[in-house]
Amino acid sequence: MASTVGANWAGTYEFGAARLHTPRSTAEVQEIVAASPRVRSLGTRHSFNDIADSTGDLISLVDLPPDISIDADARTVTVAAGTRYGALAVALQAEGWALHNMGSLPHISVAGAVSTATHGSGNRNGNLATAVAGLEFVAGRGELVTVSREHPAFAGMVVSLGALGVITRVTLDIQPTFDVRQDVYTGLPWDALLESFEEITGSAYSVSVFTNWLGDTAEGLWLKTRLVDGEPRSLPATLFGATASVSKATSPADEGRDNTTAQGGVAGPWSERLPHFRFDATPSNGDEIQSEFFIDRSHAPAALSVLRSMGSRIAPHLLITELRTVAQDELWLSMAYGRPSLGIHFTWKNDPAGVYALLPDIEAALAPFGARPHWGKAFTASADTLVPLYERLPDFAALAALYDPDRQFRNAYLTRVLSLPQ
Repeated sequence: MASTVGANWAGTYEFGAARLHTPRSTAEVQEIVAASPRVRSLGTRHSFNDIADSTGDLISLVDLPPDISIDADARTVTVAAGTRYGALAVALQAEGWALHNMGSLPHISVAGAVSTATHGSGNRNGNLATAVAGLEFVAGRGELVTVSREHPAFAGMVVSLGALGVITRVTLDIQPTFDVRQDVYTGLPWDALLESFEEITGSAYSVSVFTNWLGDTAEGLWLKTRLVDGEPRSLPATLFGATASVSKATSPADEGRDNTTAQGGVAGPWSERLPHFRFDATPSNGDEIQSEFFIDRSHAPAALSVLRSMGSRIAPHLLITELRTVAQDELWLSMAYGRPSLGIHFTWKNDPAGVYALLPDIEAALAPFGARPHWGKAFTASADTLVPLYERLPDFAALAALYDPDRQFRNAYLTRVLSLPQ
């Protein structure tokens, strides 16, 4: 079935593709790819640039049955690529299983998240793509390919930016279910954050710091503590100079709407605590632009100090910044490849002119720290800047040539940011 395409989730990018297909089987995906000179896969539209666009066809996999299959012996689950993380989490929790990590939005699709190294948080937690144990995808000319971690180039195939084909099924590592409590602190002194950065970001299983870059304190410290043997771990009334919140915090970008997961130290399953937003509620306000830049955590105090010096320029365009950490991985195009990372996330007001005028200065300020932008969010850097940051890019380009010999999956984005010719 084909239809018009429309815009991304926030309404800030209008897709230029001629057609949107919503196949109901892998065989249909193969047929569409085989017949399309230009084609790309579209996830849940949570990108803020043209990464998913095409001059030809787009394929959305939202109509593929989830077909969730748990292998208890292997400790894996296999699921249709377009399935949203929130739906998968509910199914796993019902069977006593868990994922190691979740993004702040459980509404994103599995394939879209892993293909862009979207991440979640935690000093010792790899991004969502690090849980991938196997992939099924439709390569150029409609060929169905199945690979696992045993493939010698698997580390280059997981975070693929859609350049290798249309992912149809994903196999993920799972573990026995666990409970989490979520606590919110306010008034975290910037001096404490800069002096004790690793200690603060390592003080819980998942940690987020929210700031508007103004003043002497950050607006919020959100701790998600993994509970051992079901026993709640009491947390102090003050922590690193911040004070425990007595009321539920909502997303600073959401005008007070209650769509966040349970806080206040109330224990609950991982599936209902690791995301910031509830799966049964509308995530964020949508009327926004997002950017994110990843640096080696060893540079965190210096990089954050530089951005604080730009606070008066950043704040007028900003809804909120979230600081969160990601463990090092070996996935070739992951923003955390080869280094434990800090993600500096900007949720901007829907002001494209103001945001895109400011981004080059932010990117220049972070350039000395080797900042890698999130592939699916707003940035201005091109291949001249990005290619040197990814040492395995030549190997990835060879994979793209192998699985996409006719360049069906190429688009302007891949040419602009990775120098892959169309």
